[in-house]
Amino acid sequence: MEQTSHSPQPTPESIMQIGMGFWASKTLLSAVKFELFTKLAAKAAQSASEIKSALGLKCSDRHLFDFLDTLTTFGFLQRAGLLETAKYSNSPNTDLFLDKEKPSYLGGILEMANNRLYGFWGSLEEALISGEAQNEIKNGADNPFGELYKSPEKLREFVNAMGGIQVGNFMAFAQKFDFSAYKTLADIGGAGAILSIMVAKHQPHMQCQSFDLPPVEPIAKGNIAHFELQKRVQAVSGNFFEDALPKADILTMGNILHDWDEKKKVELMKKVYDSLPENGAFVAIENVIDEERKHNAFGLMMSLNMLIETGHGFDYTYSDFNKWASAVGFRKTALIPLAGPASACVAYK
Repeated sequence: MEQTSHSPQPTPESIMQIGMGFWASKTLLSAVKFELFTKLAAKAAQSASEIKSALGLKCSDRHLFDFLDTLTTFGFLQRAGLLETAKYSNSPNTDLFLDKEKPSYLGGILEMANNRLYGFWGSLEEALISGEAQNEIKNGADNPFGELYKSPEKLREFVNAMGGIQVGNFMAFAQKFDFSAYKTLADIGGAGAILSIMVAKHQPHMQCQSFDLPPVEPIAKGNIAHFELQKRVQAVSGNFFEDALPKADILTMGNILHDWDEKKKVELMKKVYDSLPENGAFVAIENVIDEERKHNAFGLMMSLNMLIETGHGFDYTYSDFNKWASAVGFRKTALIPLAGPASACVAYK
């Protein structure tokens, strides 16, 4: 069909932007690995030569300018001057979320993306063809979590990643959810206790527990101590499939349900239901996919990430959550938008 003068002209811009998106991704991930933003946050604006020395880089000055100016183009850095006269500093968002010294640091998930996921996603085609996980399992591991727990360094990186990807959502949940009728909260699969910490910080009447496997407990306790919340936040060890869940008015799961197939999801929700008191609440914080399945691209890609990581886990819509909540006996549900692509699915007993 012949195009009219009013029809938009086809352009390859979006095709190239997405197809070559790994260029942009790796530029940011490299800066995070170098701890560039943390170093810039600690000092006044720095020249390229100062940054080169601080990071121990040996590339040419021209390529260093390319690297720093790419980060500037994307809005991660601010710049005054040009080339040899340029001074670089963090943008406001970068300073808040990518400085390791701040509690709002979310770079843990980017560190894991660089060290683990970046390589695994190179096997997406194989995952779609085979339906099998493409992570440490390919090298003979029984499950990826078991491999992570063998190494204190990898475990800490994973726990920090789980907190990093959700810290903005946990902060939003701590402020948006109505806690007035509740006194206690237990976060199931709580990793580094960041959700419990955020709720305790914003809701002074709440007592919180973070429940996860024994190797995680020291990391969680360290975070709790860092925020000086030992009187209102506890780290508790256990396996949420094998052990009884903590008793609390609210039970939460952040990026937990999406690890499992539908049968396991419902099994976990039934266990939560049985542990809650009457009028208690279950909250699942995930990148909930929109009902039309065409707006929340991050949620859809997170579901693909579950294919790569587990082979069977998947992210879901609010309608999916409603179906499972109704099946296990919850009387009503609600959806609370949080930060970016994430939402809290709430089920009330």
